[in-house]
Amino acid sequence: MNMEAFSRIERRSTSLDLTHMNLDTLSLENIGDERRKAIQQLHVAFNRFSVFPHNVCLLSSLQFLDISNNQLTVIPEEIARLSSLRTLIAKNNRLNQFSLPKDFGTMQLETLNLSGNRFEEVPPQFLKLKGLLSLSLGGNRLSSIPAEIENLTRLEMLYLGGNLITAIPPELANLLRLRYLVLCDNRIHSIPPQLTRLHSLLSLSLHNNLLTYLPREILSLVHLQELSLRGNPLVVRFIRDMTYNPPSLLELAGRSVKSQNVSYHPSDLPSNLLHYLSLASKCPNPKCAGVYFESCVRHIRFVDFCGKYRLPLMHYLCSPECTSPCSSTPQSDAESEDESSVPADRLQRVLLG
Repeated sequence: MNMEAFSRIERRSTSLDLTHMNLDTLSLENIGDERRKAIQQLHVAFNRFSVFPHNVCLLSSLQFLDISNNQLTVIPEEIARLSSLRTLIAKNNRLNQFSLPKDFGTMQLETLNLSGNRFEEVPPQFLKLKGLLSLSLGGNRLSSIPAEIENLTRLEMLYLGGNLITAIPPELANLLRLRYLVLCDNRIHSIPPQLTRLHSLLSLSLHNNLLTYLPREILSLVHLQELSLRGNPLVVRFIRDMTYNPPSLLELAGRSVKSQNVSYHPSDLPSNLLHYLSLASKCPNPKCAGVYFESCVRHIRFVDFCGKYRLPLMHYLCSPECTSPCSSTPQSDAESEDESSVPADRLQRVLLG
């Protein structure tokens, strides 16, 4: 470590910042014992470490370590000596499920972020970190979530976005303290109804998966503030169906006849036009007297999410200008408030994130 690195060290500081120093080794010989014992935070991200610097394990008071954006393939056994370490961030390295020491699960970590590595499964050592509050494994190669995830009973944040996960185990619902669950950018087909036991959940990110429906039980997540579903077949289908084809001249004439109550006798019109006029459908918007034939606007109405969010129900309106609340029979026991009383961004955030 050169003098430029030491120039960043303040004598009384408990934090040592050596980021972007192009380091491939770390020597602490020029730091006295008393100074080493005082260091609580070490930032060595964006360097060239291919081997974990063993000298880090001499920092007996270390509570926070960020060694992201290096080239690490192994975490050494000595890391378990860091009994005060609570936060370990090692994003964007080359670590996998075989890179960890057996005793890793004995550590007292509260925050673990290993996103952007090469994990194909969640290592069993992680599932023994009983004090863990936040676990981030986004951008790896995980294909499943182990049922033993339920062992992390103190977990408040779980980030597994950007993997290859196809299913959510029901056991995840046993993480009763979970507040933030990120499962976006995976290959998940369905949501287990047990997930509705997560009554502390504030944010649920499921965008860019393969979801075609939501379980009705999701309505019980009364504290949920954010639900992101964009990029799922559930949403893509609705967005595609909302495409509006302008009415033909024939339909415009038919609409005028019906909406203006123009009187006519069956002998006045050809049989094909009489049949066409009989196919008119009244716009379900109670504030609209219009009708439609083939051309209509498919309109999503969100209902029954405890006054916050709603599940999508499709309605057909006579024109894009017909945006007032439309009447329908709700699909549950309680009717939600009118859309006009809810900000548009709140309505859209459910599906579009």
